[in-house]
Amino acid sequence: MSEIIAGITIPDSPMAREATELLREVATPLIFHHSRRVFLFGSLRGAELGLTADRELLYVGAMFHDLGLTETYRRTDQRFEIDAADEARRFLLGHGIPAAEAAKVWNGIALHTTPEIPLHMDPEVALVTRGVELDVLGLGYDAITDAQRAAVLAAHPRPDFKNQILAAFTEGLKDRPETTFGNVKADVLAHFLPDFERGDFVEVIRSSPWPE
Repeated sequence: MSEIIAGITIPDSPMAREATELLREVATPLIFHHSRRVFLFGSLRGAELGLTADRELLYVGAMFHDLGLTETYRRTDQRFEIDAADEARRFLLGHGIPAAEAAKVWNGIALHTTPEIPLHMDPEVALVTRGVELDVLGLGYDAITDAQRAAVLAAHPRPDFKNQILAAFTEGLKDRPETTFGNVKADVLAHFLPDFERGDFVEVIRSSPWPE
């Protein structure tokens, strides 16, 4: 029987179950519960905004979006969002999902820390960001009801989440600080890594090899 939380049915196909088990295996409880909340909050925001996403694609996007913070999938040569997006695309293609559909999930994960742009894309892209924004930043907090929030948190609690997610971001990014240039995660490292030096776009332009 499918699990229903706050009126949202959790996908229960073999692919969805495999995605759930993969995350349980490699992620901390913090990331697991956060990722499930992202799916639920994204789905609730979709209902409120009149956006219809493929539920399984949205589920994989939400469940995989922070895989790049895990030890198993963490690299040091690219943004953590791309770590996760690449793994999600491999996973979906391996389950026979067409490349165009897998690309939606790739975009949703790769862009989930990029403000505004994903909100104008496919629902499978926009609703991952909506779910992340609600859970991490509180954006859209009043767009869902008290009862809906309570039901989600009863299933997937968030004890000391603000401090714990900041610590998880710092741990996942400390070995690749240069990948935060131009994105919001630079703010995290500026707060928590004493030796972090923020990139400066103006200086990048001024120091380019062009002679003028």
